[in-house]
Amino acid sequence: QVQVVESGGGLVQAGGSLRLSCAASGSTDSISTMGWYRQTPGNQRELVARITSDGTTTYADSVKGRFTISRDNAKNTVYLQMNSLKPEDTAIYYCNYYRLYNYWGQGTQVTVSS
Repeated sequence: QVQVVESGGGLVQAGGSLRLSCAASGSTDSISTMGWYRQTPGNQRELVARITSDGTTTYADSVKGRFTISRDNAKNTVYLQMNSLKPEDTAIYYCNYYRLYNYWGQGTQVTVSS
């Protein structure tokens, strides 16, 4: 089993920045993909960004140029630096750890006020 714990959400004004952190623990592996997804009421969970253990990144078009994902493999930790936040970025952000199975965190609320 893998445990995934997020931190760093909150309330910010449009144009501001937030940094999310996520740590995976338990039966982790040196080869894995970690990422961030978000969900708003009535909508499906969508990919925000993900990063493989060798550093390959993928971003949703809506966040390219504003968000940056990074990871510390030694700590099994992934970060999401979110800049130039917009009200439409408001959502619950979930951390994902994938290695054969998907493991999810409990989610952290990000609210961007206009």
